[in-house]
Amino acid sequence: MKEDKIYIIGAGLSGLVAALELEKAGFSPIILEASGRVGGRMKTDEVDGFLLDHGFQVLNTAYPEAKKYLDFQALNLKTFDPGAVIMDGKESYIITDPLRNPLKVMGMAFSKVGTLLDKIKMFSLTQELKKKTFEEIFDSPSIPTHQYLKKYGFSDQIITNFFTPFFRGIFLEKHLNTSSRMFEYVFKMFSMGHAAIPAKGMGEVAEMLRRQLSTTQIFFNSPVEEVQGDKIQLKNGDELHANRIIIAVQPDKIMKQLQGQFASPRKVTNLYFSLQKSFLARPMIGLLPHGKLVNNLVFMDDVSEEYSQNGRALLSVTVLENELDDKELIQEVQNELEEVSGVKSEYFKFVHLYHIPYALPVLDDLKYSIPISECQITDQVYLAGDYLLNGSINAAMRSGRIAAESIIHSYMPTH
Repeated sequence: MKEDKIYIIGAGLSGLVAALELEKAGFSPIILEASGRVGGRMKTDEVDGFLLDHGFQVLNTAYPEAKKYLDFQALNLKTFDPGAVIMDGKESYIITDPLRNPLKVMGMAFSKVGTLLDKIKMFSLTQELKKKTFEEIFDSPSIPTHQYLKKYGFSDQIITNFFTPFFRGIFLEKHLNTSSRMFEYVFKMFSMGHAAIPAKGMGEVAEMLRRQLSTTQIFFNSPVEEVQGDKIQLKNGDELHANRIIIAVQPDKIMKQLQGQFASPRKVTNLYFSLQKSFLARPMIGLLPHGKLVNNLVFMDDVSEEYSQNGRALLSVTVLENELDDKELIQEVQNELEEVSGVKSEYFKFVHLYHIPYALPVLDDLKYSIPISECQITDQVYLAGDYLLNGSINAAMRSGRIAAESIIHSYMPTH
């Protein structure tokens, strides 16, 4: 049975973790990857002396699955300073550590963002969520996050100035309609861990998982056309027979019977510009509460110097929904950057742009985990991916582990 053909479709985080767990059980799986490298949505390119992540992403050091599969020291993690720089027109001010220790926030800076009562409520919510288990969070009643914040008693001031720009950059939607379960989960993670990036880019996360594999074969540039029963049809016309299949990509793309079962994913646009030097000069995210296009920005080399090898500062800008063509978008973003920084728009030299059509899954029923039986959809086919749980690095890894455990369990003798 250990010689059985187990195929994994997709070399993203969930597919790589599934392969790792199968290897531990003595199997030698085969990964079919459509692109030329591992990582899925988590990749890093080298362009003009810069490291460019495909979209602004961070690794939270409190994620349980990340701690299980990754060596943070070997990744040489570089952490962001907790808090944010609020950029409101020409004015900017720092909100220091609002999640990790809200009572230590400097009163004057905080008063522009929220009220004294907001500070107390931030502290009480942090303490409440630290005591709440992941299972309790995901079993809680689900209401939109904006409604949750109002119900908890936060002022419109702090909801507008901090919560909305901070969390819409995580949820990738403008109105905080995302479930309060996801808000509580993310809030808890940020209050317990640090936002971090590997020194050499987020792509290093997937590369570290790949390097742990020993008996798994990975076939790159091998896109799958369709899965039917125990047959995998490749786009080049080849057909493969499998004893077990893990689909670690969105399955409706390759299983006709699942078409229409998934909501359209959230998309995002990520633009990179270079500048002579950072106008933030600190490893913090900049939030634009009233930004026309820009939701958040960060100078990546303020966090890790290795993101720039050419002496110039590297600015990552996140834009949510927009209908502009690329040329118009670049110009409008440059103009907005001039407004908030005072630096002339032409000094922001365009480096690269990523349209990310699948940035996050849209889910009605968010979960922290599922039983191993729930990821199996036919006798041979199993599913893995963050869309089964919630949109996070932790969920992607966890779903890969659950799919592997389900296959391992399927080989156990029944009595």
